[in-house]
Amino acid sequence: MEAEDLLQEASACCRALRMAESTFGRRAVNDGKFVSRLKGGGRVTTATVTRVRAFIQESLANHIPGNRFSAALDGFNRDLIRGVGSLPEKEDRPEHNFRFYDNRQKYLMFVNTCGEKRVVVSRVAKEIENLRPTPPALRLFDAGVGDGTLLAGAMRVMHRRYETYPFYVVGKEISLEDVRLALSQTHDRFFEHPATVLVMTNLSYADAPWLVPGNPAAAAGLVWHELALTGRTSAEFEEQITDLQPFLAENWRARVSKTTGKPMYEKPVVLVIYREDHRFSLEQIIPRRGAVRADFDMVIASQPYRAEASTEFKAKRVLAPLVRALAPGGRLLGIHSCGGDPGLEIIQKIWPGKQPFHSDRHSLLRAIKHELGKAAHHFHFNSGSDAKALFRYDMHTLPGEIDSTANSIGTSTLLAAWNAATYVAQIEDIDLAEAMNNDGYLAATTEILQKYGGLWFFDESFLVVRKREP
Repeated sequence: MEAEDLLQEASACCRALRMAESTFGRRAVNDGKFVSRLKGGGRVTTATVTRVRAFIQESLANHIPGNRFSAALDGFNRDLIRGVGSLPEKEDRPEHNFRFYDNRQKYLMFVNTCGEKRVVVSRVAKEIENLRPTPPALRLFDAGVGDGTLLAGAMRVMHRRYETYPFYVVGKEISLEDVRLALSQTHDRFFEHPATVLVMTNLSYADAPWLVPGNPAAAAGLVWHELALTGRTSAEFEEQITDLQPFLAENWRARVSKTTGKPMYEKPVVLVIYREDHRFSLEQIIPRRGAVRADFDMVIASQPYRAEASTEFKAKRVLAPLVRALAPGGRLLGIHSCGGDPGLEIIQKIWPGKQPFHSDRHSLLRAIKHELGKAAHHFHFNSGSDAKALFRYDMHTLPGEIDSTANSIGTSTLLAAWNAATYVAQIEDIDLAEAMNNDGYLAATTEILQKYGGLWFFDESFLVVRKREP
């Protein structure tokens, strides 16, 4: 707990001082990776804790005048920086929960104004064409369901290509509201493709493919719920899925981790949905508690991690566990933002020199190989050329809405573009609040939109394929 509290104090100090975490680590303990090690669960000695806290107190006292100090603390817990021992005991403090759900609203605005989901579905479709599933089912894992648009699109593509195959689909998502949105898009999937078993879970990446928490205490408290849909129409399925709302509200709750500052589940949950009239044919596919195999034919890992996380963290905590969950011939498709687009130009107009995307596909694949160790020889790692790996998606605008000769652009379009650029670059709320104290951000957004006649972003993809047994 000492390390967790120290991480919160260090992170808050970095925000107050506008200091990079690597700089904080070097100045505090002569270790530029100190904060990232704390985020990765690293331990600290009592002497280190004392040294870091002394550095925080001295830095805040010497470098922040009283009026700016007060402003810098706006939006997060003042007691966190003023002294140790004044934190509430509960880690799900309201200001942290607000930040989580506030960011979710930015996400929903982003997905409804930009075409990333549609373009990613097209990229996923290319890999689905290359699958060679084996009985009893085609097995798909979505490592971050979000609002469900990508998952539903992938399932439609799967039906077109493998119409007669049973499907076993697992989606990981921690946000209650996103689970609700995702499930609202699935009722027609059970109508069009009745031989479908859909599983939703909030477990970690290391545990979700096997549907069991690695922690014995959490495993003992696992909430396992099955819904056997009755009826034969999409409307009937939709009604029964909607009736899950009380169950979700009761069990699908998140809180904020002191270690990482990111949401984590309060209860581990597995929700299994299938059609009752197909239970007989799906008997070998429906997962049973404590006896689940992964062996996925495809894993979709689209934006599954924070851009600021270290390459080592992304490989160890997210990608390597998912790679291990592949069946022979199984394919993991990784996708993340990579910059080099007008969206990043907006960011760099406000924060010159900022480079939020420090892990490219090449470094991630090297880190995955390192994490897998000797087992890496069982896989193919394909970074692809830029022509194949990079793809573009645009922000939706009306014809003529952005004209380089016009004096102004509609406020709603400017705000949508600013939200998209800052969401993709994962700009912290405190930095956003400071930038939006004047209209410089609107001027920067207007300039870039008029320069290019629109706004677009680049994602890059990479592939890991488990070799088939000889």
